[in-house]
Amino acid sequence: MADPDSNTPKPQRRGLHTPSIQRGTVARVAIRGVRLAQAGAWQLLEILLAAIILFEEWGWRPLSAALARLAEFNIVARLEMRVRTLPPWPALAVFLVPSVLFLPLKLAALWLIAGGHAVSAMALFAFAKLVGTALYARIFQLTQPALMQLDWFARLYNSFMPWKQAIVAHARQTKVWQAGVALKARVKTAAKAAWARVRPAAVAAFARLKGLLGGRV
Repeated sequence: MADPDSNTPKPQRRGLHTPSIQRGTVARVAIRGVRLAQAGAWQLLEILLAAIILFEEWGWRPLSAALARLAEFNIVARLEMRVRTLPPWPALAVFLVPSVLFLPLKLAALWLIAGGHAVSAMALFAFAKLVGTALYARIFQLTQPALMQLDWFARLYNSFMPWKQAIVAHARQTKVWQAGVALKARVKTAAKAAWARVRPAAVAAFARLKGLLGGRV
């Protein structure tokens, strides 16, 4: 007589090579990888946002203030007065001028990179970015009242500013921001010391320039 236990299926032993366990292991590794990638992406985003905001703090406002000093010349003051009184759409056209004005320089920088002149390309691009930012900042200050008369521009601006303020509040808590603030303080101290040394000569040169141009501007 056959043993009744011989027809009873024996339970399979589940080892590491069992397909269900392998799938579970792969899923856990994939989830862990996704979480690490998300954490890395957020850190990278924080760095980029902090860098952008630092550039605005160091670039947009100081460059705009520096460019505003040119209004001491009568010809620049008259030009700025005309820009202030422009209607909305002409003001928008003026606001976009730096994009068109510095496009050839950026294309030239790409041409230099293609030719193997990376250092010259970086210097040219940095110059275009610096001067372009200064112009953008000053022109925006002059044209903002007119631009805000455009409904679509006002909606975009009023939607962007609260988002930007929230991003700024978050970025100020990052290590990148704190390191940037410390670096800014050191740079500011060094710049003040350097300016104190060259200020007498610079003021004298500026006064001579105004004297030379005074009759025409």
